[in-house]
Amino acid sequence: MAAKEDIYSKILPRRLRQNRLGSVKCGSSLDVLLSMGFPRPRALKALVSTGGRSVQAACDWLFSHVDDPFLDDPLPREFVLYLRPSGPLQNQLSHFWQQSRVTCGKNKAHNIFPHITLCQFFMCADHKVEALSECLQSTVQQWRGRFPSPLPLELYTSSNFIGLFVDEQVADVLKQFAADFATEAARKAEVHVEPHKKQLHVTLAYNFPTDHLPSLEKLAKGIEVKLGCDWLAVLFSRDIRFANHETLRVQYPYTPQNEDELELVPGDYIFMSPVDQNSTSEGWVFGTSLSTGLSALLPENYITLADESDTWVFHGSHSFFSRGPSEKSSKDRGMLDALLDSRRPENSSPGDTPSLSLICHPMQVLRISGSHSRQPKRTLFVCRHGERMDVVFGKHWLSLCSDSKGRYVRSNLNMPPCIPMWGGQRDYDMDAPITVLGCTQARLVGEALLESNTVIDFVYCSPSLRCVQTAQNILKGLQQEGKLKLRIEPGLFEWTKWVSGNSLPAWIPPSDLAASHFSVDTTYRPLVPVNKLTVSESYDTYMSRSYQVTKDILSDCKPTGNNVLIVAHASSLEACTRQLQGRSLQTTKDFIQVVRKIPYLGFCSCEEQSDAGAWQLVDPPILPLTHGPNHTFDWRETLAQE
Repeated sequence: MAAKEDIYSKILPRRLRQNRLGSVKCGSSLDVLLSMGFPRPRALKALVSTGGRSVQAACDWLFSHVDDPFLDDPLPREFVLYLRPSGPLQNQLSHFWQQSRVTCGKNKAHNIFPHITLCQFFMCADHKVEALSECLQSTVQQWRGRFPSPLPLELYTSSNFIGLFVDEQVADVLKQFAADFATEAARKAEVHVEPHKKQLHVTLAYNFPTDHLPSLEKLAKGIEVKLGCDWLAVLFSRDIRFANHETLRVQYPYTPQNEDELELVPGDYIFMSPVDQNSTSEGWVFGTSLSTGLSALLPENYITLADESDTWVFHGSHSFFSRGPSEKSSKDRGMLDALLDSRRPENSSPGDTPSLSLICHPMQVLRISGSHSRQPKRTLFVCRHGERMDVVFGKHWLSLCSDSKGRYVRSNLNMPPCIPMWGGQRDYDMDAPITVLGCTQARLVGEALLESNTVIDFVYCSPSLRCVQTAQNILKGLQQEGKLKLRIEPGLFEWTKWVSGNSLPAWIPPSDLAASHFSVDTTYRPLVPVNKLTVSESYDTYMSRSYQVTKDILSDCKPTGNNVLIVAHASSLEACTRQLQGRSLQTTKDFIQVVRKIPYLGFCSCEEQSDAGAWQLVDPPILPLTHGPNHTFDWRETLAQE
């Protein structure tokens, strides 16, 4: 601890350690950081690595990278200039992106958001980035009124590529803009930019299996390329060290058990090179954390594949058509939230950047219409349960909330005030409840369904307590608690191979749940009784069970209702819908990769297309739910250190 304190003392002078950051006033972010005692190279690197958002963001970056062995490395970053569509065309492309991913899985095009490449990646030193941004701004200003509008795009498909190509004559005009930017960058920022010489296009899909072509082509033909669009010149950068690495996102927290292991924080990104994996043990990989710059071993099943552009840094966007005072106030918030799935504060740098919420409109535009009390087609909604107690507080969580007499004691605000049936028969080691935040997540989903005028006619859930509690809180949000009854269906339990031990959990019976004030249908007779479930079932058996019980549920509900909600497990979103759409099973490995990507309260909609029983995944009527991690805070360990 003392060693780290010495490092902090070198970075932050004593006079500023004793004062609040906000008390320092200076002309620019760089001046403020320099006045705080940060060395100039580090201050510049922090500002560039955070897109110049604020002094606070740069300070946070520096403190989190205090042990980064490359903190003082003078390596430049790699930059790229793209054209980004906005408005109605962007909505169409976002819809295609989502549907193609749902229908055919991820292909190479999903690694980067929809764009037209104007130049190759080029390097720029940290102290030249501000000048580079000014070059882009001035070049766009010179081109206002000259940029071709509308931009003619034509669909092209081949066996492994689908894209929208710019008309050649118009493409030459865009290339001239890129050349003008390159000239300006060379003159003012001393940066060499190589304009893109190949055909200009928006890539829709590539490097996909041949049998996916018909589905992808059908979706691509649905894009109305003549829709209105404001094109924006956007500048992004990436860490040059990880240009050829795989990008992964941390899903679960991990505390190192050995010195050669990496701490994992959900939401962080990991860069992984295939070259570094040769000597790792099975189940472990070697990677570098984006948030700290540290490299070490980490458990492979704690991370999942992410898109390459998720870790890119945004440096500015300029419209060729619009400039107004209202556009200067909300710079990059909408852009990065929508496109890079990042939580970033407003950019306070100067410029005439338009409101980037135009780049990707909220998905409400694509939602199922809520103007009717009932949707015209039958819809199956499948939802994962909320945040689990054993995941948040560890597998020994019971010891944290039990006193010497075995009574339940709440020891954290995220633990529920009480747990049903605590004093009676219970198997909480294998059947953990959800947290307070898990309940909140579920109510938010219910409230969103209510707001979208979505009618739920039947609710089925897995017998796991976490699923029952989630379903109950969704009903609260829907204002249907007590009006709709939960049907507990053991056939919806997750793949039993994932259950530890030699037996299934001892679930709380429906009658006892009802006695604990859960809105449970005690007259419901399960389609798959508990005694029909077997431990360590095969993958094929689990998928067959899930498919059959889903079909039976839909058949039973058809005469009296349109919409069915299933609240179960992460695997249920795939297992209950894939074969329903007539799609063949994935391999076990691919199935597990899909399941890893489904968060708490992950939600999907599968709609009946005809009376013949054809079903298809469609846009859900509600927005996705994203939230960040919040670790245990002990003021004694943090604030009472001498």
